[in-house]
Amino acid sequence: MSSDLHKPIAHDSAALYVTGAAKFTDDISFPEDGLHIALGLSSVAHGKLVSIDLEEVLKADGVVCCLTAEDIQGKNDASPIFGDDPVFADGLVSYHGQSIFAVVAGSAKQARMAALKAQIVYEELPAILTIDDAIAQNSLLRPPHHIETGDVDRGLLAAPRRLQGRIKIGGQEHFYLEGQAAIALPGEAAEVHLHVSSQHPTEIQHKVAEALGIGFHQVSVQVRRMGGAFGGKESQANLPAIIAALAAVKTGKPAKLVYDRDEDMRVTGKRHDFQISYDVGFTNDGKILALNVEQFLRCGMSFDLSAAIADRAMMHAENAYFIPDMRVTASLCKTHTPSNTAFRGFGGPQGIMGMERIIDDVAATLGLDPLVIRQRNFYPDKGTSESGKPTPYGQPVTDCVIGQLVDRLSRDAHYQTRRLEIIKWNKDNPVLRRGIALTPVKFGISFNKTMLNQAGALVHIYTDGTIHLNHGGTEMGQGLFTKIAQICGDAFGLPIDRVAITPTHTGKVPNSSATAASSGTDLNGMATAAAAETLKARMATYLAAQYQADVASVRFADAHVYVGDEAISFAKAAMMCWQGRISLSATGFYATPEIHWDPDKAKGVPFYYFAYGAAVTEVAVDRLTGENRLLRVDILHDVGRSINPALDRGQIEGGFIQGAGWLTTEELVYGKDGRLQTHAPATYKIPACSDRPAIMNITLFESGGNPADTIHKSKAVGEPPFMLATSVHSALRHAIEGLITEGMPNLDAPATAEQLLMTLKGMAR
Repeated sequence: MSSDLHKPIAHDSAALYVTGAAKFTDDISFPEDGLHIALGLSSVAHGKLVSIDLEEVLKADGVVCCLTAEDIQGKNDASPIFGDDPVFADGLVSYHGQSIFAVVAGSAKQARMAALKAQIVYEELPAILTIDDAIAQNSLLRPPHHIETGDVDRGLLAAPRRLQGRIKIGGQEHFYLEGQAAIALPGEAAEVHLHVSSQHPTEIQHKVAEALGIGFHQVSVQVRRMGGAFGGKESQANLPAIIAALAAVKTGKPAKLVYDRDEDMRVTGKRHDFQISYDVGFTNDGKILALNVEQFLRCGMSFDLSAAIADRAMMHAENAYFIPDMRVTASLCKTHTPSNTAFRGFGGPQGIMGMERIIDDVAATLGLDPLVIRQRNFYPDKGTSESGKPTPYGQPVTDCVIGQLVDRLSRDAHYQTRRLEIIKWNKDNPVLRRGIALTPVKFGISFNKTMLNQAGALVHIYTDGTIHLNHGGTEMGQGLFTKIAQICGDAFGLPIDRVAITPTHTGKVPNSSATAASSGTDLNGMATAAAAETLKARMATYLAAQYQADVASVRFADAHVYVGDEAISFAKAAMMCWQGRISLSATGFYATPEIHWDPDKAKGVPFYYFAYGAAVTEVAVDRLTGENRLLRVDILHDVGRSINPALDRGQIEGGFIQGAGWLTTEELVYGKDGRLQTHAPATYKIPACSDRPAIMNITLFESGGNPADTIHKSKAVGEPPFMLATSVHSALRHAIEGLITEGMPNLDAPATAEQLLMTLKGMAR
């Protein structure tokens, strides 16, 4: 019986997902006398609360009580860090859809109908809604922050060529299949237990306790699975959890709050939309010498995670390119919209998108293939004499493989041949235009904040030889639980079906970090391996003594324990150890080594390693309508040594398609009143199955494993593939490039059919 490690094992919940048997938060058995909650939301973007009349609400059928800011005994705060995002508005509303009160009733319908009866009077105030508005009024959450290396101003002045430009990049709705949901069960002595659809159970525990004015130990949080999250349940799950807990404690009954789709889209934060301007100096052959980048982020009414997101956007502003003189400045724009939040890539996609726009513009100016410009500016590959060039924030890039990866992909995807064919096609076909682009990704892996790079695990061995596994990571559909079970099973020489995957629980593994930053397997896998090694050492010591063998001779494989010349089943070994009073339970802990970051100086080594990838995308555009289609995608992505190739391929494909949606079809439109207009699938277009290209080739790049000491030499694969979709936007620009006399079209993102058509009309001869 061989190990299941490095094999394409199916997701542990795959069969449950496709049969509908998987239980999500809203599916958990709920008592008949349990209560349901609906939110009362602001109908203005900015204003003073003159009066709140809930008399008719309280009289409505089934209503048990209402909750407002006055019902919070502890802190009226749902923010992850800065204490600036109230659970219920108190005196002032700061965005359309902000929670003002909650109705607790016998059914969800009763609660929702009752909430409509509230009489709220506002004194409306001017609202800042856009980045341009915020810039004009200097509405910032903090002073601009920057990362800088070299002498940028001198480098720009000395450069033979110089170019300026700007790009607007839209936000993105998470559109997880399972909306925000929380169930709170009251316990004894003010205790409360919660089931929440959350990436960060520990933060839920803390925020609920602080709102109730009780200790962290009186709150427990459990998460078995989420129907997607993508960063949208890292901090945004705090609000429904707190309100559900408040209702449960006040009434003494179980309470549930589940957002419907419309409500979820209206009240939750999104990916930050950006405006990026640049000033680049370069040589006549396309070598970039100096670059100044200014990033403006629409953050919404509070910080949420914007400070860290801005840092990561700046850290990825050079992408895979070494630029000797570079400055990146980020300005956090405060607006009267929901607080934007984490989203797959955490600012990295916007930073990388800005850099790829610069490369395309430089290439167009010089009349060269953008791939040529990219290759001339790459960080040197590891093993070369120039390897180890520093990033603008001072981290040496010693593990780079982007040069050889791109060379291989370009060759295998026949990029050069296809590009020439497309150029000829476009000369002969004035209506249907084609485009092609190859873009790279270099993405840093670790949390920005060093202290978050830690994890714990709990492993029990039962006397029948089965394993109970728990860790601080959460399962969002990405397959984390399956990978960690593979790691655990391999450590003991057991197949994965001998390892019980159990819900994440704050009472089992405390003080966990969010499952985010693509670090779930890195952190929790190492913690699990540490727990397993502790148990194996105990068992080996005892069994070696029993068989009078050398401890070094004990090994675990094929569901057996080999002790000298003896081979006993793992189950028998477990029973023997129990009979010998050997503890068969252990915790494991891991903290990522070698990383450090000074946010004030914007210098350090924030990432344990980098993940690399590249994609070639071919598109077609109808010049008369702006409609477009992905024709073919070729991806080569760096996974180190894959723990589970099937899951990794799924993450690469899903990440790319989600990224393509962000850059082509997913458009957030806010009205002049600050209300989100695209708040349903009818008006917000995520990619469908038909939007997937007919040809999609995904290849895993495994060049001897990760140089860093990661779990089984694997690399993170959750976020990096998302940014491969920059090739889609570049290909669309290439498709319409020939319609102007020189340069590249100033195409913003998302490049919807409407945006493409408007761009085409604007540059028609």
